[in-house]
Amino acid sequence: MGVHDRNAELRRAARERFGWSDLAAEQTEAMEALLDGRDVLVVMPTGSGKSAIYQVPTLLLGGPAVVVSPLIALQRDQVAGLEESAAPDAVAINSAQPQSAVDEAWRALRDGAARYLFLSPEQLAKDQVIEQLRELKPSLFVVDEAHCVSAWGHDFRPDYLNLGEVADRLGRPPVLALTATAAAPVRSDIVEHLHMRDAHVVTTGTDRPTIHLAVRTFTDDPAKREAVARWTAQASGPGILYTATRKDAETYAERLRQDGVDAEAYHAGLKAADRRRIHDGFMAGAPAVVVATSAFGMGIDKPDVRFVAHASVPESLDSYYQEVGRAGRDGEPAQAVLFYRPEDLGLQRFLTARALDDEALRRIMTMLLGQDAPLSRRRTAQLCGLSLRKAGDLLNLLEEAGAVTVQGKRRTVRALPGRTAEEAAEGAAEVFERRRRIDRSRIEMMRGYAETPACRRQYLLGYFGEQLDAPCGRCDVCDRQEEHPATGAGHQDNAPPPGDDGPYEPNARVCHTEWGAGTVMRTEDDRLVVLFEQVGYKTLSLTAVQEGGLLTGT
Repeated sequence: MGVHDRNAELRRAARERFGWSDLAAEQTEAMEALLDGRDVLVVMPTGSGKSAIYQVPTLLLGGPAVVVSPLIALQRDQVAGLEESAAPDAVAINSAQPQSAVDEAWRALRDGAARYLFLSPEQLAKDQVIEQLRELKPSLFVVDEAHCVSAWGHDFRPDYLNLGEVADRLGRPPVLALTATAAAPVRSDIVEHLHMRDAHVVTTGTDRPTIHLAVRTFTDDPAKREAVARWTAQASGPGILYTATRKDAETYAERLRQDGVDAEAYHAGLKAADRRRIHDGFMAGAPAVVVATSAFGMGIDKPDVRFVAHASVPESLDSYYQEVGRAGRDGEPAQAVLFYRPEDLGLQRFLTARALDDEALRRIMTMLLGQDAPLSRRRTAQLCGLSLRKAGDLLNLLEEAGAVTVQGKRRTVRALPGRTAEEAAEGAAEVFERRRRIDRSRIEMMRGYAETPACRRQYLLGYFGEQLDAPCGRCDVCDRQEEHPATGAGHQDNAPPPGDDGPYEPNARVCHTEWGAGTVMRTEDDRLVVLFEQVGYKTLSLTAVQEGGLLTGT
């Protein structure tokens, strides 16, 4: 089949099975690469049709598509969306289902009635699941929310690290990685950890131009809380108000109800049935406003959300932009408002300042060094008197530090020779401290966004390694510039001309004399933002860099 014929076949399937009148050029580019047997990484904004990239080619390929999705709610929504089309059936297999439903899903896949299987990475840790999938000869292996595989990403999930090996064990069907935001270091991590071969990368940029960005700054907490409640009550919904704590979610929801707003609180402390009721109700139109912690996350694919407000500053711009991206997916104007008090950054430091249990690290290594055979993570946790979660976190640090290796189908753990338990624990502690430095740098970049005197969209996109050559005209800073042009707020007379970023263009690799290797994320007229592998994000004076020879190319 020629390229033209294949393109026509994809468009015909999209039209007849899904009712889509057309496909974007980026979608067909990715689809055609999959049909060629290529691995594909797609970075496209939330709501831009990433799911179509596996849904349509699956119709033209032999076996089912295996879609790894991190949340049960998200799996449920994806299955429901496919059920509304004329595509073959979709099924999910997860821990919330009774065994009878799981058995029925496997039957539908074996019989060919179902062509899409959604499951969590935890399911793929089971040998039985892998063997059943191998028998189905899947045509695609799809990793949704692929940034979760990267330690650079804001939502790193250790279970995602196993997915590259899973793809290998399934016979290496084409791997499709999907994410809405991924700077260059995260993209590199995705390709490496998923064992992607000669990956075809399709990226359309992360800008959502219809979302108006604004920050309202306060020094007094009661005044900020009052402003949050008043603004949200008057805003045109539907909308989401994010809070830092469960208590705040409950408090704001109660205040909004008193003000006549149909609002409900959503957080991980609610019963699963209540969370599902609120989620489904919001998708259907009531409540009009959900006041939520970050637990109200990836499964929200409602096209007409008119605002996303944050009552407190999130821990990173990664998280912020993911949450903001739930607004305006229908392409109509929407608002993203951050209510900012500098002192709130202290709360985020507290929430991210986990302590490392050095003694538990040494205990794990001492035990593993005394074993003749590898152990499962569960057995390791039992022998060391630790919870499975804590043992898993510590083993991930030890693996990244090169002190242990994970082997075979059962993901068993074995200590590597050459280091004492004390030396291995010190290496893991260094990895932990590096992660903490990166987390702190993300918080400082969040501060920079809230306090920037220049265009917020330029700052935000620059964080992801994208250069917006002129102020956007769709943020509060640009609004003030239009109202008071003489103030110069948001104006950049000395900005480099489009396409001329000098030797430090975005995504260029550099090396600092003290901080080591890094990636240029943003170039301004007088400064650079660089993401260093050892210390995270740093903003450097361009003059100091040029005169002091601090950076060299790599």
